[in-house]
Amino acid sequence: MGAQLRVVLDQITQVIDTDQAGAALDLTAGLLATAPSGCTVEAIVPAGGVADLVGLAGTRTLPLGRRELAGSWQLGIVPGVGRGLIHAPSLMAPLVKHDRLHDDDQVAVTVWDLRAWEAPELISKGAVAWQRGMLRRAARHADAVVVPSHSMAERIGSFAKLGDRVRVISGAAPDGFAVSLDAVERRVALSLPERYVVLTGAAESLEAGFRAAAAADIDAVVLDAADGAEPRLAEIASAVGLPERRAHVRGTLPAEDRAAVLADASAFVATSALSAWPWRAMEAMSLGVPLIAVDSGVHRDVIAEGGSLVSRDELSDALTDAVGGGAARLRVLAGDRARAFSWASSAERVWALHADL
Repeated sequence: MGAQLRVVLDQITQVIDTDQAGAALDLTAGLLATAPSGCTVEAIVPAGGVADLVGLAGTRTLPLGRRELAGSWQLGIVPGVGRGLIHAPSLMAPLVKHDRLHDDDQVAVTVWDLRAWEAPELISKGAVAWQRGMLRRAARHADAVVVPSHSMAERIGSFAKLGDRVRVISGAAPDGFAVSLDAVERRVALSLPERYVVLTGAAESLEAGFRAAAAADIDAVVLDAADGAEPRLAEIASAVGLPERRAHVRGTLPAEDRAAVLADASAFVATSALSAWPWRAMEAMSLGVPLIAVDSGVHRDVIAEGGSLVSRDELSDALTDAVGGGAARLRVLAGDRARAFSWASSAERVWALHADL
């Protein structure tokens, strides 16, 4: 007997998180490509949204815009959603009481990071309150809560009583993520140096990355810096021996620019140990960039043997090796590990999840 899986695409009209918005579309495309015989996929979108993915069985357009939906769903008001099997690629989900046993109604939500609990200072107070509120609703009403790593599956139990409803389904690099023909021009437009490493993380964790770059005598390019963070990050870099002119701070970049930056990097350094899906590390691995990461539960789960996992105190030695004789080995390891992840395989696990429920 066939079934229809309804996917919430809440960021069709208003992108709140670029990575999660892209992941939702990539996962939906994977669900369409791997749908079991007789099964179909429908999109649920806010008012004014259009889901133009080929193969969708239909689109349920809701009467409210994305911002209004976020507020009403937090209160448990879900007008126009309907019933059935619903998969939310984020915490944005119509979480209300329903009867899975007799009516075959299901709702699964996805949690990509735990910053709202582990490091609330990194995001807005409004986002912290909303995420915490939605996880509380998920604890009451979700049939499954999806997280992308086993360490996060263990950690999330500290913040919500989810019992055996937690499932692990990883993400992947964006579909089609590759270096464009104009990559050189993109790097020039971004004013990048000839030789550099890429760093990601919050200000406190980036200190160790800047110190490592200084020890390796190489420029550092920071990706995904918050608006207005450049002066503080430059000060941190200078304090640990990396001159301000050698610390290049960049904010959120489109995929084509990120690929251009990562592809020419001598190494990629993930300095954060927070429980969060490592979006940039996945992209770096997919391009075969030598990867060093601070040892953490998520990095052990996701990067594993695809890079060098070290303590923050060991970053300098690890990076010096990576930009030197160890680069070739790390490139091979990164490329091999990246092949373990794809949105098609994630989609197959989503289908299996809803079948099990």
